[in-house]
Amino acid sequence: MDEPKITEDLIAAHGLSPDEYALILEIIGREPTFTELGIFSAMWNEHCSYKSSKKWLRTLPTEGPQVICGPGENAGIVDIGDGQCVVFKMESHNHPSYIEPYQGAATGVGGILRDVFTMGARPIAAMNSLSFGEIDHPKTRTLVNGVVEGIGGYGNCFGVPNVGGEVRFHPAYNGNCLVNAFAAGLADTDKIFYSAASGIGMPVVYLGAKTGRDGVGGATMASAEFDDTIEEKRPTVQVGDPFTEKRLMEATLELMKTGAVISIQDMGAAGLTCSAVEMGDKGGLGVKLNLDAVPQREEHMTAYEMMLSESQERMLMVLNPELEAEARAVFEKWDLDFAIVGETIAEDRFLILHGNEVKADLPLATLSGSAPEYDRPWVETPAAEPLADVPQIDPIDGLRALVTSPNYAAKQWVYEQYDHMVMADTVRAPGLGAGVVRVHGTDKALAFTSDVTPRYVKANPVEGGKQAVAEAYRNLTSVGAKPLATTDNLNFGNPEKPEIMGQFVGAIKGIGEAVAALDVPIVSGNVSLYNETDGTGILPTPTIGAVGLLDSLDDLIGGIARDGHVAMVIGETEGHLGQSALLAEVFNREEGDAPHVDLDAEKKHGDFVRDNRTLIKACSDLSDGGLALAAFEMAEASDVGVTLDADDTPTLFGEDQARYLVACNFDEAEALMVAAGQAGVPITTVGRFTGDMVRMGSSEAPLSELAHAFRTGFDAAHR
Repeated sequence: MDEPKITEDLIAAHGLSPDEYALILEIIGREPTFTELGIFSAMWNEHCSYKSSKKWLRTLPTEGPQVICGPGENAGIVDIGDGQCVVFKMESHNHPSYIEPYQGAATGVGGILRDVFTMGARPIAAMNSLSFGEIDHPKTRTLVNGVVEGIGGYGNCFGVPNVGGEVRFHPAYNGNCLVNAFAAGLADTDKIFYSAASGIGMPVVYLGAKTGRDGVGGATMASAEFDDTIEEKRPTVQVGDPFTEKRLMEATLELMKTGAVISIQDMGAAGLTCSAVEMGDKGGLGVKLNLDAVPQREEHMTAYEMMLSESQERMLMVLNPELEAEARAVFEKWDLDFAIVGETIAEDRFLILHGNEVKADLPLATLSGSAPEYDRPWVETPAAEPLADVPQIDPIDGLRALVTSPNYAAKQWVYEQYDHMVMADTVRAPGLGAGVVRVHGTDKALAFTSDVTPRYVKANPVEGGKQAVAEAYRNLTSVGAKPLATTDNLNFGNPEKPEIMGQFVGAIKGIGEAVAALDVPIVSGNVSLYNETDGTGILPTPTIGAVGLLDSLDDLIGGIARDGHVAMVIGETEGHLGQSALLAEVFNREEGDAPHVDLDAEKKHGDFVRDNRTLIKACSDLSDGGLALAAFEMAEASDVGVTLDADDTPTLFGEDQARYLVACNFDEAEALMVAAGQAGVPITTVGRFTGDMVRMGSSEAPLSELAHAFRTGFDAAHR
């Protein structure tokens, strides 16, 4: 088959600028072949090369005594003691999910699970952070139903509990939803597998499912804005098979026990191209591939298609040749392909052969390391104007507006479609803050959460970035877990716009400050840029996934409020209403500054909660909706009423940070007050859990009425 002629239009269609194409000509000294153009496009697109973000990502704290492996591998690794570690990462599948909701979300789950078990870890938990457009937008219901069904369809069949996450709605996501998928797994610290190839002349082995044409060009598509040609991009969305993925995981973990694996890499974005180049580059080796040996499920596939296919459930491995027979037997047992498709070579070359022809011959290290790195112009986000007035509302009316909003109503319709009890180690189910999963065979447990408040980030990227980390820290602390480390999924618009790049830079600065102050380094992550449609960008959404450790399940704060329990707030309440949920949902105003985040107070108050967990029966961090929403949610979960002493809007709905709502009996409340005084931590009694009414000052409503509204408020999003 004749290859297409390289033209300006073809170069542009591959997401390469004229300057980038000129750099390719300089590197290889000739015009690239069509396959080589595709390879450069795959390796140099934003999704794979981080060319707009690398400069700023390097500033993030990524190290600590608990960190075994930081960014740069398939996932981050953190020590949890006793010879075990937790392996975790969060990644986006935004563009594919907007084009094809079910498969886009499903393959997002599949890809993040492979990142985890590729390193030798068995997945034990998944989460998802989802952002959709406004409820009455014509596409929202289809997206919500398709994405949720895709996540459940893949994760449930694979067999991993989905223990948490978040769902939000905002007009800024009308043309570009966000699907951020998180997975975590357990491994032994002496049995971790990495991707760097080693040894010359070692077989390069293709593992898993066959290669098809689905997903060709997917990484390039993920690095571009949407426009009215969106339907033409549907073929770039991969198709997933969770049952094959399950077999692939079992075969991979079994293979690792044979000693045959020298290095191993998931075939994710840019498929065979990215996996082979990364393995060779990390090991300082070249790679030679013979595409005639690649297992294919479609006829007459070209070299270009095979190199750029993002067909799912595939891995690439460098094999110890002495153990080839044992390795092949494992994959044949699991009815999966095992094919030697190449070898490592001493020369710095990425050599691709197909049909006895050389389809690509490129300098591998340069291909990997010479991706353009841009210092994009950026402008600082202007300081937000203070609120012109502080709105007042009857407290029950304000609360009712929040609990009936799809943003703050109960999300049981979502998480009940996910299996959260598979593996039988889930200790705390979704819908109650951080999810908690037992470390199987021990008394330890791990807690998981994902958090961000995009309104805050848009108003004040630095404080918004800090707040996302701080809220994740508080959510882990609220179940008694010691926060260990974080992963980030940085979703932004077009970085070529200085104001968007300024949001990104500010958020990175805030995140960096917070992870350093709270000792929760970033160990893995993903950047998703160009989340725009027809020039309209999303809200800046730097999602933070966080993992915490409970040394014993006895340390879990997992109870509920009981009749007669005292309600207390740990932390200072000033009544900050700028960018608050109340302002947005009730008054349709996104105004004012984000709340200030005092990281010293966050650390001090978090330590206090964990140090005094035996005195606390139930705990929730205070964030969106402030005291009113947190108290209602605690009451609703406990099926007991609550009476709050305050009746003013700022005290009830303000979103001051570094605060926790706790419930405990009278004796424990007294002891907590004494401990807080000794520690210099602010604490205030704000009311009591009792009866069957929700009362705030003189305003009241039956708990049952508000609970029904809370449980049905999400219905409009999916019916």
